[in-house]
Amino acid sequence: MDTPVRGVPRSLFAYSIFYGGMVCIAGVLGNKQVALGPLSALGPLVGLGPLAVEAGIFAFLLLVVVSSAVAELHGRTIANRLVQIGFVPLIVSILLSIVVLAVPAAADMDPVRRDAFATIMGGTPRIWLGGIVAYGISQTLNVTIFAALKGREGSGLLWLRAGLASMLSQVVDTLLFVTIAFAGVFPIGELLLGQMIAKVALSAILVPPLIYLFVGLGKKLDRV
Repeated sequence: MDTPVRGVPRSLFAYSIFYGGMVCIAGVLGNKQVALGPLSALGPLVGLGPLAVEAGIFAFLLLVVVSSAVAELHGRTIANRLVQIGFVPLIVSILLSIVVLAVPAAADMDPVRRDAFATIMGGTPRIWLGGIVAYGISQTLNVTIFAALKGREGSGLLWLRAGLASMLSQVVDTLLFVTIAFAGVFPIGELLLGQMIAKVALSAILVPPLIYLFVGLGKKLDRV
C-alpha cells in the first residue's frame, strides 16, 4: 500500500497534521465565550448562572476524538506518541506569540486591530503554563482510559469508550487549567463547576458520533 510517508499509514499521517493544527488554534478560539443554547439551563439547576464555555473546547474535543481514533486504529503507544509530539506546535506557537507581541507594531497599523491582536494573543505565564500542563495530562489520560476500556470491552462500545474517556479527561483538564491559571487571582469554585458541567455535556453529545466518523474515515484512508 502506498502511503504519503513510507511505512506510515495514511490515516496516521493525515490525523497527525490535523492534530497539530487543532493544538495551535485551540488557544486562539478560547478567547471567545460561547453560549450553549438549551445546555445553558443546566447552570441554574446547580445554583449557577447560564452555562457558557470558551470556544477552544471544540478544538480540544477534536483533539480527544483524534487521539482516541488513533488509539483505536493504531494502538495506545502510537496515540500517546501523537500527544507527546503535540507539545511541539503548542510550545512553539506560544513562543511565537510572545515574540510577535514583543516586536513593535508598524506605525501605520490600525490601532483598533493592534490592540485587539494584543488582547487576543496575549496571556500570562500562568495561563500558558496551565495550558501546557492541562493539555499533556488530560490528553494522555484520555488515551489511557480509552485504551483501558478497550482492553475490558474489546472493540465494541466505541461510542461509550470514547465518551467516558473524553468526559473524565475534560474534568481533569478543567481542574488543572483553571487552578494553575487563576487560583488566588479570584474565586474559582463556580468557574470550575460550570466549566466541568459544560464540558462533560459537550463530550457526551459530540464525541460519540465524531469518533465513528474519524475511525471510519481512518479505515477508509488506510484501504486506499
